[in-house]
This record gives sequence, structure tokens and C-alpha cells, in this order.
Amino acid sequence: MNILKDNRDLACFYTTKHSWRGKYKRVFSVGTHGITTYNPTTLEVTNQWAYGDICSISPVGKGQGTEFSLTFRKGSGKKSETLKFSTEHRTELLTEALRFRTDFSEGKITGRRYNCFKHHWSDSRRSVCLEVTPGGIDQIDPQSNRVLCSYDYRCVEGFAELADYQGGFCILYGGFSRLHLFASEHRDEIIRSAVEHAGSFIGISLRLRKESLSFEGFLCERLGNFQQDHARSNLIWNLKTREELRDALEGEMRSFGVDRELGSANVISWNHQEFEVRYECLSDEIKIGDYYLRLLLEEDESEESGAIKRSYEFFNELYHRFLLTPKVSMKCVCLQALAIVYGRCSEEIGPFSDTKYIVGMLDRCTDKLERDRLILFLNKLILNKKNVKEIMDSNGVRILVDLLTLAHLHTSRATVPLQSNVLEAGADMKRESEKEWYFGNADKERRGPFSFEEMQEFWRSGTLSAKTRCWAQGMDGWRPLQAVPQLKWALLAGGQAVMNESDLATLILNMLISMCSYFPSRDEDNAIIRPLPKVKRLISDNTCLPHIVQLLLTFDPILVEKVANLLYLVMQDNPNLQRLYLSGVFFFIMMYTGSNVLPIARFLKYTHLKQAFKSEEAKGLDIVQRSVLGPMLPEAMVCYLENYEPERFSEIFLGEFDTPEAIWSSEMRRLMIEKLAAHLADFSPRLQSNTRALYQYCPVPALSFPQLDSELFCSIYYLRHLCDRTRFPDWPIRDPVKLLKDTLDAWKREVEKKPPSMSVDDAYEVLNLPIAQGQHEESKIRKAYFRLAQKYHPDKNPEGRDMFEKVNKAYEFLCSKSARVVDGPDPENIILILKTQSILFNRHRQELEPYKYAGYPMLIRTLRMETGDELLFSRTAPLLPAAAELAHHTVSCSALNAEELRREEGIEVLMEALSRCVAVLTASSKFEDMAVQVCGHVCRCYSVAAQFEECREKIVELPNIIRDVCHILYYSKALPRLASVAVQCVSSFAVDFFLQTHLYQAGALWHLLPLLFLYDYTLAESGVQASQHCNQQEALNRLARRSARALGRLAGLRALEEPEEEEEEEANGGGANTPVQANTPGQANTPGQANTPGQANTPAQANAPAQANAPAQANTPENPAIRKSLSAMLTPYLCRRLGSSSPAEVLKLLNSNCESPYLIWNNSTRAELLEFLEEQQESNIRRGECDKSFGSEFQFSEHGKELIVGEIFVRVYNEQPAFPLEHPKAFASALLDYVGSQAQYLHTLLAMTQTSKLESQQHTHRLRWAEMALEALRNVIKNNPGSESECIGHFKLLFSLLRVHGAGRVQQLALEVVNTVTSNQECVINIAESLVLPNLLVLLHSLPSSRQLVLETLYALTSNTKIITEAMNRGALIYLLDLFCNSTHPQVRTQTAELFSKMTSDKLVGPKVRLTLMRFLPAVFMDAMRDNPEAAVHIFEGTHENPELIWNDSSRETVSTNVREMMLEHFRQQKDNPDVSWKLPENFSVPYGAGQGELEVGGVFLRIFIAQPGWVLRKPREFLVSLLDTLTTLLEKNNPNGEVLETVTTATVCLFISQSALADQVPPLGHLPRVLSALNHRNNAVPKSAIRVIHALSDNELCVRSMAALDTIGPLMVGMKLRADMAGLACEALNRMFQREQTELVAQALQMELVPYLLKLLEGVGLETLENPSATKAQIVKALKSMTRSLQFGEQVNEILSRSSVWSAFKDQKHDLFISDSQTAGYLTGPGVAGYLTAGSGSTVMPSVPPPVDGDAADLN
Repeated sequence: MNILKDNRDLACFYTTKHSWRGKYKRVFSVGTHGITTYNPTTLEVTNQWAYGDICSISPVGKGQGTEFSLTFRKGSGKKSETLKFSTEHRTELLTEALRFRTDFSEGKITGRRYNCFKHHWSDSRRSVCLEVTPGGIDQIDPQSNRVLCSYDYRCVEGFAELADYQGGFCILYGGFSRLHLFASEHRDEIIRSAVEHAGSFIGISLRLRKESLSFEGFLCERLGNFQQDHARSNLIWNLKTREELRDALEGEMRSFGVDRELGSANVISWNHQEFEVRYECLSDEIKIGDYYLRLLLEEDESEESGAIKRSYEFFNELYHRFLLTPKVSMKCVCLQALAIVYGRCSEEIGPFSDTKYIVGMLDRCTDKLERDRLILFLNKLILNKKNVKEIMDSNGVRILVDLLTLAHLHTSRATVPLQSNVLEAGADMKRESEKEWYFGNADKERRGPFSFEEMQEFWRSGTLSAKTRCWAQGMDGWRPLQAVPQLKWALLAGGQAVMNESDLATLILNMLISMCSYFPSRDEDNAIIRPLPKVKRLISDNTCLPHIVQLLLTFDPILVEKVANLLYLVMQDNPNLQRLYLSGVFFFIMMYTGSNVLPIARFLKYTHLKQAFKSEEAKGLDIVQRSVLGPMLPEAMVCYLENYEPERFSEIFLGEFDTPEAIWSSEMRRLMIEKLAAHLADFSPRLQSNTRALYQYCPVPALSFPQLDSELFCSIYYLRHLCDRTRFPDWPIRDPVKLLKDTLDAWKREVEKKPPSMSVDDAYEVLNLPIAQGQHEESKIRKAYFRLAQKYHPDKNPEGRDMFEKVNKAYEFLCSKSARVVDGPDPENIILILKTQSILFNRHRQELEPYKYAGYPMLIRTLRMETGDELLFSRTAPLLPAAAELAHHTVSCSALNAEELRREEGIEVLMEALSRCVAVLTASSKFEDMAVQVCGHVCRCYSVAAQFEECREKIVELPNIIRDVCHILYYSKALPRLASVAVQCVSSFAVDFFLQTHLYQAGALWHLLPLLFLYDYTLAESGVQASQHCNQQEALNRLARRSARALGRLAGLRALEEPEEEEEEEANGGGANTPVQANTPGQANTPGQANTPGQANTPAQANAPAQANAPAQANTPENPAIRKSLSAMLTPYLCRRLGSSSPAEVLKLLNSNCESPYLIWNNSTRAELLEFLEEQQESNIRRGECDKSFGSEFQFSEHGKELIVGEIFVRVYNEQPAFPLEHPKAFASALLDYVGSQAQYLHTLLAMTQTSKLESQQHTHRLRWAEMALEALRNVIKNNPGSESECIGHFKLLFSLLRVHGAGRVQQLALEVVNTVTSNQECVINIAESLVLPNLLVLLHSLPSSRQLVLETLYALTSNTKIITEAMNRGALIYLLDLFCNSTHPQVRTQTAELFSKMTSDKLVGPKVRLTLMRFLPAVFMDAMRDNPEAAVHIFEGTHENPELIWNDSSRETVSTNVREMMLEHFRQQKDNPDVSWKLPENFSVPYGAGQGELEVGGVFLRIFIAQPGWVLRKPREFLVSLLDTLTTLLEKNNPNGEVLETVTTATVCLFISQSALADQVPPLGHLPRVLSALNHRNNAVPKSAIRVIHALSDNELCVRSMAALDTIGPLMVGMKLRADMAGLACEALNRMFQREQTELVAQALQMELVPYLLKLLEGVGLETLENPSATKAQIVKALKSMTRSLQFGEQVNEILSRSSVWSAFKDQKHDLFISDSQTAGYLTGPGVAGYLTAGSGSTVMPSVPPPVDGDAADLN
């Protein structure tokens, strides 16, 4: 690094350098020759860049930021590097650096100048220049080019336009809004450029004011803030100061004027250095440094003036004044100012070295005002962490805590609700407890105790002095009165305090909180810091912590909140945390009655479990035993505090809550506060007498709340509320496994419950209270407890722990003796325990599934006891329903439980309970009856147990279960909800074949089927929310749905593991009963398994059931007997739907009238079935008899009149062809089989038609059914893609039906079927192999109404080459030609043209088809059919004469007549013999006559083409090839036909002129050498043609290059000599060629001496016979000039020309007037639009009479 010599630093800035290594502090210096960076610690140069190496310096990012980049060149190379810096002074740094922008290496950044006028301060206009630069706007003198001043962007406040000043705008500059007025024509550009430069180079955003100024406004505001009044700490400016300034200036000017007149002989200079204005109006203001103290103290810190300049010096000056002044008032003013300055500028000032002195002054002072100002100053000093250390080292924390205790003396604070109640409990002890003080008199006698009020009287009477030694509880010894904080500030101190005691305490607490926040208890790695930070050790000390804690007893909301926050901070990882409870903080904080409890909750959550405290006698959970709050709060509230965030606990603590997790109210809180207040009644009043009194800890017995007397609390829940499903239906359970364990323990405890072991007399004896005096008052009991608790507390008496526990237990027993005591187990609690377990297993199956239920022995014992109880149905709190429900839920949860229940004989016990309850069911039973509830729960339990094989085996062994379940179904109308559960049980039993059979034989179908017809689908689809509890129809709907599912499972039609519909909560607690599926049982006992039927949709349902998309599952065992019975009674379709559709769909179908292809169902069929079912149900119930076939032989009387094919009603399907079929292919196959069976009849019908022996009555019915079958076949193929493949192999049958001429409807339908299948490629291939096309072709003539359909079919079939071949052989072309020529239907003719186009495009047969058609029609028709079939028809009907077609009425008539005759002849032969072939004679062609005698080349008539050269040819390249072949052939003949040669040559020239791009094709064709050789031909007509062609080709670049490679110039000279009249055209061609390819052609010209030859022609030699030789000479001159422009040979040509005397006469002349337009110019005229009908002289003949009707056109003869 080279150090710049003579570089002087001009501006330095403190910055941060950003690099890939990290961030470094640097001093960034802008110097006279470069930029330098220094290490701020050592001031060593770290980098230096000369301005010549700097590329740019600019801000990073948009808007106000701190980062900027510096780009510079590295070394002597071109590579550059960019460094990034950041600083808070970015704008100043960039401004200073850009002053040297003209020295930068890149850009030499300069600005643009604008001529302007400046409105001078003398109100004159002066001409200046403004230059907008990257750093600011420079004002330049236009004469001297000197910069007069610069307006840096960083100091520009913005711009403002002047509305009444032309081109006027103001720059607001200098920070005081001073206005600088300029006028310029480029005003907008100047402002826009300045705004852009400021943003791009400085990184600031300038704005143009929206409101424009007037000139008058400018004059008023030009001085900015000078004319405004200011009253700021650093500036007092008003009318008086302005007048004093004006007076001083005017006096100075007068004095200077006198001195200048007296010393006129000399030059007089003004002594401006000593000039000073004395402002008398400010003489009374106290000013220190640059600031007025009065205004500084009055300022708001948020004001703009808050930024204090030179703060460090100002602070020192203030502190100096503070130390010097003896007045307390002045000291307080200085302290206030010091606090303000340090608060605003603490970072700039740094640590304060005299902090210890300030703390000492606080300890010594006796003035309240000075005390408060010192504390306020200390409050600001703690903004610096080093000052905090000084405060701690000078015993500042203890001094501050001493002042804190004064808050107890503040008696005028606002009353907090309930506070009076808190302190009322100890009112009778107030007088005694307040006598706390002792003092020694002059005789050294101890006097006391006295109350604080008495001490105040002694002070006023003079008994006490500052040196009187005093003592009170909490002091470590006798101390002078002036050293006791309470007495010092209440008696001795004077002055007026700034803050009351509570505000003072709030400020000190905030200071302590701030001091603690500097010293966290954990480091950045979350490791605990040891030893504990000093400030927290000091606050935790016994001399400070108790007094902070006891501030809670002030009940001031702010103080309580601050204390809670401070304790939370101090106790973080504090070793003294475990003994915090001894300070009584938990008693004090729980007595607080305010609502700002969030900090309290945060503190309690952190500390309540960390106390070295155990309450062995506490009731409840472990967490309550470990919590110090256990005796004070209900168990649930302690758990809530631990399990939830403080915010949630605060919400509960302040509110009224009655939930499973919290029962709490304001009344309970009031009760707790009263109890705690009574507990602290001896201490609370003492603090108002002795603020430093210390609390002696005494534990409080557990509080009891009457609101919780009847509650059973388990884990973290009140079970009564948790089981209340009406109020709390889905209350979240945090840990279900733990709750289950705790519930089982509670069940065991409840069963083993015994009466209490202690009596009231025993408790009195432990507390040393008299026994025989009756019940003692609570206050006496409490005093006795306090006395003994303090005596035997383990912290004071380690050997008294046992006695302490006895005292606690006795006191707690006496306090809770009114609670409800039950001698033995409580049935209500057991019911709650059972219901809680049911809720757990119901809601948390997944979590509890892995665990085996451990309560079955107690549960089975309970079930057996309850079932055998004779008074079961008369008890008020029976356990049987809850026990049965629990059995259901446990089994539903886990497979382990089902097996355990079976092993414990639970199935048999449940059967006994079911039998006893079923026996009492009647038609008048209600769902709420206990028997109904038990039946429901037992059925649910069996439903789940049936999922397990061993349980099913046990159920099979107990037939009474099946009997009782079916008996329940008998009461389905009276008890639909119970019947619904029983149906679900039947559905579950259906997984086993033997259970299916038992149910079948027990008559389950007679009960289930009628239930299907109770369904009301209008309710289900209404969108109305309905519950089975309050809507009878909803209960019936649910019953019907379950019955449909049960029937499907009984028949083996539904899945084994099918999800059940969701159940509503039952009123008695019965929840959803969807079982958790066990492993699928083995199928060893299943006789057969049915295949799952396909899914089908009902006509009214568009959506498939949810199960449709699920993976396929195995069905229940197939039961053929049940399936046969259901198929007979519900029809096969409905039987299948039971397994494939949702129950709602089937039920809607059953209860609706439906006529679909699968089903005809109406009122009649329903009535017939219900009548049969009612008969069987009555017979089965009353007589035990029923139909021996169980309904399998039942038949409907409605379905015998329809044609049914494949179980589908054909008539209905034809009416609903879009109906989705289950198996469309199978239906199509069945229809084909049916049509095949009727084919022989139809052919017989054909024969009978021909012999006219037919009678309609004999065939109408069968013919109608055949037509219906064909129509259905068409519909199924059309609406079910893929089903057409079933027709493969049946096409001979279908095509044979096309020949049934006696049945037109059959022909039409068969044709539609064939047309429909042609979309399938395999079908087309099969048709081709079947060789059946003649039957279709005949219809083109015999069935006129279907011609379009036949053509459409043929169009689809001709995608197969084999069919095209067959069509050619069978005469398809003659039929189609007849339609194209003679049909009167435009669409038919267009379709025919499309079909021709497709046939001719076939790669194999297409050319043959085209050749055959060309025997009838010109080739242009084939091309027209390919490009636009409709246009081909129009061409045929029109009259045309154009280069490609000559067509007239005679031609059209000839072709149409010939085609019609040939078609009729072939039709007669094919009608008799379908296999007859059609073939044209070898030399056959239709002599249509048009165009004969015309010269035609490549399909183009040359005569017409020459007349219409702009005609757009269909095949221009083919025409070019044919034309050139013809031309070269003629050129090579010895004696060609002159007229033909002229015509061909003219056509060639026209082609190249009209389509110049075709000339690119000539060189590859190889015709150029042949054309050039023709120039030597002896017949002079040939060279003329060759020259014309060469002239036409000379305009093409490729042709010229090809001719340059050939010997071109020599033959061309020969041609010119042979045909002098063509010399001009040849020279024009030479001129074009020389311009495009000069070198080789000019070389040929020089070699062949073309230049001398052309010069001779200029002399006139050889041009004597020309009529206009001047034009030829002009072309010669142009050709010679083109040669002179050759780079290689131009000089040689010029040399030859310079020797010629003729050339000098012609070279400078203009010859344009002699050159006439080419004769070929007219070739470009004519139409240029592509198309067959839009050009040429064609016309279309419009018929004047209507065409014949198509239906009459058929000729069957």
C-alpha cells in the first residue's frame, strides 16, 4: 500500500467495515488526495485509495439507511473491487466524498448546467448558473465560472414552486426553512434531476411541496424560522430579542459610519470579532453552557429539541454548578437537569464517576425534595451498567430498600375492593399490635412500647431529638432517630417531596428491576451463573427481601405488580428460592384483591413447586402436596396453574368459572382472602406502625370451600362436571392414561372408604383446648394453633416435626368438620367414576388401545350384584346402566379387553342383565327407563364383542342372546332408538355364518324389512338439523338406515369392516359405538363367499357413496338362503343395491316410485310386499310359524309385461338411454344374442314382403321387439364407450339387416348401429374382414333418407385401406360420383367430396382412386375436394375459364349423364348379386370437351396464364418443372414451332416475374446450361427466347451465381450478335448480373473482350437496324459502369475505357430518359387472390327452378 504524500484529512467519520471475515470498526477519512481508513484503536492506516483509483461511491439500498459501497481499481489492472461500509453519518460522508468526484477514475462525474436568475437578498435579479451534481446543487457565476455557493442535498429540506413567478422555484435550505428563489425555463427538469441525484448518490428522498407559494408568501417566509418565536432549552427568540438585535446592529452601524467619516483618509475595517449583542431580556434566565435550565426542565423529551449538543461538556458544567451551590433549591434544579441530560445522552456521556458520592448524599440528606431529586437522578444513572455496579458497591441497594418501606405510611391511596375485609379480621388487636417503638431518655432509661402516633407526639413536644436512640422489632440494635428511615423521613426531614410514598416506592422498584435485568441468571448458553449476580444476592438478603415482600400488604395495584415482577427476576435460579415461603410472600400475594394478577401468576407458576415445604396432611394429588399453594387454593386451581400458561390462570382466577378443570368464583376468592387475613391478623396492622417489622412464618391449615363439598376431584378434573355431557360434551382431556389410572385408584379408595379416625375432642386435646366446654370459637382455635405451630415449627424446633404435624392435622380437621362425611362407599361417587371411565374409553380409544383394562373384576362384580338385586328397578341411584355402558366402551376400545371380558365370564353376566331387562319391556316403555338403557348398552357391547372369533363362539353357545335381540326388534315402533341399537347388533352378528343362520331362522327378516319403509327421505334431504332425541322421524330414519345395512350384511353383500354412521350422544351417556376393529376373524366356518357386485347409481342420485373410492374389502360371509329371500322380496336389483350403495340411496329408492331400466317400483309393488311381511310377522310372533321358504318364493305381479334382456327393461332403457348401466358390455352382448335369435324371422319377413303374403297381425309384435332391441343396442353403444367391441364377430348379422327392404325402421336402426361402432378401430378392421360393404353401398340409392348417415359411415370406414379396396371393387365410386354430380342436396354433395378427398389421400389405394376419378373429372376437382369440399361443389356447378380449368354447362351435363347411366346399371346388377364387381374399361374417359385445342403444360393452360399471370397456381413448382422441360426441349429442336416457342417463352417470363421466388428453384434443376447453349442456335428465334429467359433470371441472386460458374458471357455475346434487336435486353441482364456477381463475370467479360465489343456498339456498329438505338446504348453504358465497380478488375475496365474516345462522350451523360419500361411490366396485372372461384372469368349458374325431391330420386329399377 502506497501512502499518499501531502494528503490532508478533511472530514472523518466513525464507520463499520463489512467483509467476509466479519465487521470491523474503522475511521473513514475524506482527504485532499484520497480516502483513508484508520484503525480507531491504534489510528494506524488500514487502507488508502487515491481518487484516481476510485470508480464510485454510492449508498446501498433505497431510502434512509446506513450502508454504502466503495468501488476502486486493484493495482494497475482493469479489475475492480467493492467494499461495503455502514455509518449513521452516511449522508455527510457521501457528500464530502463526492466533492472530489471529478477526480474519480470512471465517469468523471459532472452535472448539467442551467441558466437561471437568482432573486438576491437585495431584491434584485442576478444571472447565475445552477449545476445539478451528485452531491448537491452548485450556484456558479457565469462570468468567472466560480462556484458561489453549494446547496448540499443533505441540508436541503425540499423544493417549492411559485405560482405567480414565471419559472420560479425555491430551495428550502439550512435547517431553518430559509427560502432561496430562482427562476428558470428548465424548472421541472432541475427539480426532477435534483431529486433523482439525491436518491441515487446520497440516499435521501427529497420532495416537492404540493402547495405552491406566492411571491408575497416568499417575501414573508424567506428568512425561515428567524421571524418565528422560539422558547427552547437552547434558544429563546421572540419580539424582544429581535428588537434588541435590531437596536444593537443599528447602533453599531451608526458608530461605524461615524468612525469611517472621521478616518476618511484611511481604509476603515469593522471590528467584528469583538461585536456582541447583550440581550437584557434574558438576564434573569439561569444559563449553563448553551442551555437555559428553566426551559430544559420544562421540555418534553419527545420534542425535536431533545437532542443536546456537546452533552458531555454540558453535563460536567451542570455537575460543577451542583457541587458549588450551597442552596438546596439550586442543587435540586441542577439534579433535575442532570437527570434530563443523562437520560437523553447516557451513551455519549458514558459512566458517571461520582455515583458513589450521589448514593452517599442520598443516605445523608434530610430534605425530601433533595431525596427525590437524587433518586430521580440515580434512576437515570442506572441506564449505564457501570453506574449500577457503583450503586451496589456503595450500599445503594439497602438504602433504596429502606426507602421502600415508607410506602406503608402512605394512607391516602385509593381503596381497593375487599381490602377492608382483608384487615377487618384483626380489628380487636390493633391497639396492642401497633405499640412497637422504644427509645432511651437522657437518663438512659428504656421507655416503651409506644405507637407511631405517640412517637410523633413526643417529637412535636421535643421529647425526641435527632440523636435519641430508638428501637423496634426488625432492627439489629439501638440506633439514633436520624438513622432510622421511618422516623427520619416522617419526623426529622423537611422540604416538599416530589413524589408520595407509593410513587417513590414504584420508582425504586422500577430501578431494582432495571438493575436486575442487566445481570441475568443464565448465560447465552443457558448455563446457570454461579455465584448469583451481586444485585440479586443483595436483594435476596434477609435485610432486603422481607421488606420488599411485605410491600404486598400495601395492596397498591402498581406496587404489587412491580414486586411480583421483581421477585420473578430475582428468584430465577436463586439458591434461596426454596426458603422464599418463610417470608410469607405466598400469603401476602394471595391476599391481593386487584385484577392485575398476570405478573403474580407468572411468579407463582415459577415458584410454587420449588419451596422446601411439604404438607403431609394435604388432600389430593402429588402436585398439591408439593405446592406451597396447596393449603390455600383448591386442588384444581393448583393444577391449573401448573398445567397452563399464566395468562390462562389469571383469566380463571379473576372470573366466574364452573368447568371440569376449575370451579372458582369471586365468592371463593373472598373466602380465601378472609381466611388468610385472619391467619395474618396479628401482623398486618403492625406495618403501619413499624414499617420494618418482620413477619414470623406460621403455616396455614388447608382451607375448605363449601362450593366443593359435593365434588369428587380426580387427576385434574371435577368428575361431576366432566360427566355432565349436556354442559361439557367434549371437554378436552390432557392425559387420558393418567386420568384412567387415577380414576381406578379413586374407585378402589371409594370402595374401601372408612369413617374418619379423629374426633372433635381428640383435636381439642392436641391443641390444648378445654374439652368439656362445648364448641370453641374459631378465633380461639386459631390462636391456639398459632402458638403451638410457632413452638413446634421444624425451622425453629427440628425435634418438633411430629408434634407440628399433629397440630396441623387437628386444626385442619376442626376447620373442615362441617364437610360432608359418608360412612363407607358413596354410590354417587362410584357412578361418577364409572361414567368417567366410559368417557375416556369413548373419546380416547387410540391412546388407551394398547392397555388392558384392569377394572374388570370390580366391574363384573358390580354387574352381578346389581343384576341379582331384587330392588334393582326401584333404586334411586342404580349402578347397572353405568356399569353396562362401561363394559361396552372398554370392549370397543381394545381387542385385549374383549378377550378379558370373555375370560371373566362377562358375556354370560351381560346376558343375564339383558334377559332381566328385556323381560320388563312393554309397548309403553320409554327410552329413559333403566331397562331400556341397559338393553341398549348390552346390545352395543355384543356388537363390539362379535368382532372377535372367540366371543362369537361364546354367543353362538348362548341362543337366548339372539332371542332377546329379536324380541327387542318387536318394539321398534315404540322404542325406535333402542331398536336401532338392536339392529346394529344384528349387523355385527352378520360377520359369522352361523349367527346369520340363527337370526334368519329366528325371523329377523320379518322384523327388519318393514323398517325400511319407515324412511322419510324428504327429512334427510331438507338440510334441516334434526336429532333423534327430539325428532321421532329422524329416529325412524336412523333405524331404517341401519336395517338396510344389516340386511346387506346378513346376505353377505356388504364389507366386513364397513364404517358405521356416526351416532349422537345418548341422553344417558351412551356415545358413538363404532368399534375399533379387531383382526379379521377366520373364515373356517363360512360356507361360501360372494363376489362384490359392481357399483350402480340410482336415477335420483348422482353422487356415489363414500365407500366407492375406498379399497375393496372382503364381504361378510355369503348366505345364499338369505340372498335368495331378499332377491325375491326386494327384486334382484334392489338386493344388489343393498351391498353396493349407501343405505340412504336404497331407502330413498324403496320409498319412491321409480321406473328405470333396472327397476319398476311403485305403490302397488310396495303394498304387495308389506302385506306379505305383516302376515309373516304376526304369524311368527303369535303362533311361532312363518313361511317355510322364508320369502324366497315370493313373486310380484307387475313385471310380466315387459321385454327384459339381461335383467334390464328394454322399453324403459330406450326412454332413458343416458342411464348409467352397471355392465354395459354384458347388456350389449345380450342384445346381440337376442337380435341374432330374431334374424331368421326378419329374413323370412323379407321374403314374405317380396311375395306380398304378409299379414300385419302376425309380425307386428315381434317386429316391434326386434326394433326395440336394435334401438337399445344403438343406445348402449353410443352412451357407453367401449361396449362397441361386443359387436366384433356379429357384423355379418348387422349388415344383413340392411337388406331387409320391407322393414325400413330395421334398416335405419341397423345402419345407426353400424355408424356408431365405426369410432372403434377394431370394429372397422372386423368389418373389413367380413366383406359386407355392398349391403351398405346399395343404401346410397335405395334409402335416400339415410344417404347422409351412409356417407358418414363410409367416411369413418375408409380409414381402413382394405375397405377402400373393397369399395373400389364394389362400385362405391360410381355411387358417390352420382351423388356428387346429380344429388340436389348440397350437404350430401359436400359429404361426398369429403369422402373422395379421404379416399384419394390413402397411401396405397389413393392414387388409383384419383386416376379413376380423373377419367370422369378434371384433376382440379380432386385438388379442390382435398382443400375445400364445398368449393369443389361450387366449381362443378359453375362456368370457369382460368389457367387451370375450363368448365362449362356442356361439360357438366356430359359427365352427369354418363355417371347416372353407369350407376343405375351397376345398381341393378348389385341388387340381384351383392358380390358383383365394378370396373371401368381400359381406355374409358368422359369426353366433356372443354379445353380441347388449348396448349396445356403441367395442368395449366398457357394462353390463359399469359393473360392472367397473377393467377395463384395450385402447384407452382410442378408447373415450373414442366414448363422448363418443355422450353428446353423446344430450344434444343432444330426447327421448333415458332408460335409454341413464343407462347412457352412468354409463359416462362411471366412466371418468373409474377412469382420471383420460383427462380431459386432453377439452378438445382440443371436447365441453365441448356438455355445458355441455345444462344448459339442457328434458328434466330431460339437465341431470342434464351435472352428473354436469361433477362428474367438475372434478377435472382442464386441464378446469377450459377451463371457466373458457367460460360455465360461468350454465348450471350453470340446471341447479341445474332439478334441485335435483343442487345438492349441482354445489356440490361448484364448490368444486373455485374451488380450481383462482379468478379467472375467481369473476368469472363475481359477474357471474351466484351468491353471493346460494347464500345463498338456505342459507336453504332451493329445497331443500324434498330428503331431506337439510344435506348440500347443507354443499357450498354449502364453495363459498362457496373463493370468499373468491380474491386478486382475495375481498374482494368477503366483502363480500357479510358483509351476509347467514344466512352468519354457517354460516361458522364444521363440516359434514364432513353430507357423505357420493360415490356413485361404488364404481366403482374390481374387478380392475385388464391382460390378456385375468386379469380378468372368463371361464373356460377344459379338454377331458376327448384331441384327434384331427394326422396323421389331413388330408382329401384
